[in-house]
Amino acid sequence: GSAPPVYPGGCMCVFLSSFTTLFWSLCFLSFFCDSFFGLGFIVSFSLILKETQSKMDRKTTTLGLLSASVGAVAAAGTLMAARARAEAAFAALQGPKAEKIIRRVYFGNVEGEDRGPNPMDPPVVRTDPFFWMRDDTRKDPKIIAHIEKENRHTEAQMAPLKGVEEQIYQEFLSHMLETESKLPYPRGLGYYYYTRTEQGKSYPFHCRKERPGVETAPIEGEEMILDVNRLSVGKNYTDVGVVEPSPDHSLVGISADFSGYETYEIFFRVAGTEEPRGETLKDVDSTIVWGTDNSTVFYLTFDEEHRPHKVWMHTLGTPQSDDILLFTEDDKRFWVGVDKSNSGRFLLIGTGSKVQDEYWFVDLKDVKGADAHKKAAQQVKCMQKRLPDLRYDVEHWGDSFYMVTNKDGAKNGKIMKTPISSPGVSSWKELFPYNSAVQYKRLLPFKNKIAVSGREGGFSQVWVLDPASGKIGRVPMEEEAHMAWISSNYLFETELLRFGYSSLTTPSSLLDYNMTKGTSELLWQQNVPNYVPEEYEAQRIVAPSHDGTLIPMSIVYSKKVYPEGPEKASREKEPVPTMLYGYGSYGVSVDPSFDFKRIPLLNRGMVYAIAHIRGGGEMGRPWYEDEGKFLTKKNTFLDFVAAAERLTGPDGFTSPERLGITGRSAGGLLIGATLNLRPDLFGAAVADVPFVDVMTTMCDPSIPLFMHLDVRPFNS
Repeated sequence: GSAPPVYPGGCMCVFLSSFTTLFWSLCFLSFFCDSFFGLGFIVSFSLILKETQSKMDRKTTTLGLLSASVGAVAAAGTLMAARARAEAAFAALQGPKAEKIIRRVYFGNVEGEDRGPNPMDPPVVRTDPFFWMRDDTRKDPKIIAHIEKENRHTEAQMAPLKGVEEQIYQEFLSHMLETESKLPYPRGLGYYYYTRTEQGKSYPFHCRKERPGVETAPIEGEEMILDVNRLSVGKNYTDVGVVEPSPDHSLVGISADFSGYETYEIFFRVAGTEEPRGETLKDVDSTIVWGTDNSTVFYLTFDEEHRPHKVWMHTLGTPQSDDILLFTEDDKRFWVGVDKSNSGRFLLIGTGSKVQDEYWFVDLKDVKGADAHKKAAQQVKCMQKRLPDLRYDVEHWGDSFYMVTNKDGAKNGKIMKTPISSPGVSSWKELFPYNSAVQYKRLLPFKNKIAVSGREGGFSQVWVLDPASGKIGRVPMEEEAHMAWISSNYLFETELLRFGYSSLTTPSSLLDYNMTKGTSELLWQQNVPNYVPEEYEAQRIVAPSHDGTLIPMSIVYSKKVYPEGPEKASREKEPVPTMLYGYGSYGVSVDPSFDFKRIPLLNRGMVYAIAHIRGGGEMGRPWYEDEGKFLTKKNTFLDFVAAAERLTGPDGFTSPERLGITGRSAGGLLIGATLNLRPDLFGAAVADVPFVDVMTTMCDPSIPLFMHLDVRPFNS
């Protein structure tokens, strides 16, 4: 009637009065307990020696004890060997382990480093045993050796799936066209520019012709602007950034990176030939902006942290060393960009952080020739100096600058205008009252209208603004759950707005919208072989998060696999395999758009889901600014947990064992944090290039991305 004693390892052993029963119990339990358990049993025999002596003579008892002891030790030896094999198998499953070398990392004030305003002083110190694995040169032999071990381990673990991998890869190829022409877009003087690809070629062809419409090569009258395949010959790496024709289309500027470090060179050719013209600009950003003619281009260069911070003006036919510096940004939180207004009248120089903007402009009206460009550049003016938390994005129409801004607490952005002669914030005027349910983001002016991009109802939208009347109307979309964007529009004097459209079931499409008549025409849609859109279904569902906020989710599945939906299939058979994707950082929106690489997975019965969690921008700027960064950053992770609970709950269609999750970069941070919160909710996880070394990374001022994003704790 007494409670059984507890032995090492937490195994409870009941002492039996019967010697034989105890012996066989020992042998049985030895298979499940380690050697310490067996030794514990040996000790137990000596404890009951006195009791057994009353039933057996001492000699018999001693022999029995000796036999039991030998049996226990043998069983323990067998178990230790089995345990060693199990540990070896587990180690193989875990893969190679990196060496730990202690490094002290400081959070807060460090003399000689830019740690942002008001850093902690004295700093907080922690140790990082894997700091040594950072190698900006990508040449450390010790790190490379470890990565090679990791790769071999991955290959070994994935070896049983090689056949499936190859099958799925071949299915990927079956849904894409290797030979395809994109839709040509007009750029003036009767020229239509486009890119096309050919089967067996690694890089695209940049071309132009003198008529609209998609055609299959060979195309009569086609001019080859750039064959990237020829450009890449003899080079280990080639990435073309921009192919930009000059205003009269006789020249073309090309930016290309041949190193892989996103450091470009700009060179010029006679359009339609490989004949070089002028000189090559070295160590520059990919941006190319022509002046009003062929004499001048504007470009950007980097600082030591690879941050675009200087704007230069180059005159063709002169050395790069003679170029004129127009603007320098010294604040490392700000990145610089340069472009022309869509009207072509103004050169716009923008510098901005995540929370502040500042624009400068050069009036190019009636400017012709290199000397006139130099004279105009001497009159670079600031529109509005940066102010705390003031963001604005600028374009030109008529006698005014138009901007989308968060002025006066308009977090989702409102449209304002100001006279060119008085561009400062004190002159800014609203076109119509601010609507917090609508987010305006970008403007693209035409001769009579202004196109506007933004978000409403959780989806990307496009509007057309009549600047004369101040009225604005939304461009109709075919499906409620969609992605829409303003595409390439290079003509100012036109009534046609080209915009892009996609959904989870609709391949990427391009349409022309007549801004006067209010009608759309489909011009091009991505050709996806072996795909029938009607065989797939997209839905929008919501998940209640920890604080009651409803988190939107987009799902897509095959109707051939689940003709009555995955919910019914789950109830009648078994939970369905599901992949849940999330990002939730920097105010970036993950829209429900088409991806042909999902098709083989959907055809196998997988449901693909996207959680539009806080920290992203799907529901507008406050979704990030108020509810998904700084001290509210945890909402991002808890929202993702809520999405998984919705999918695995009573109203869902999957189970934790059949739910996989994935995220990339800051989405990898999401995966890491979510696994720590609820490891029981998921059967598989893919953290793709995950940002999980959060504290060390955010306190490193040498990383330009995080300076640009104004990253402080949980500002993602």
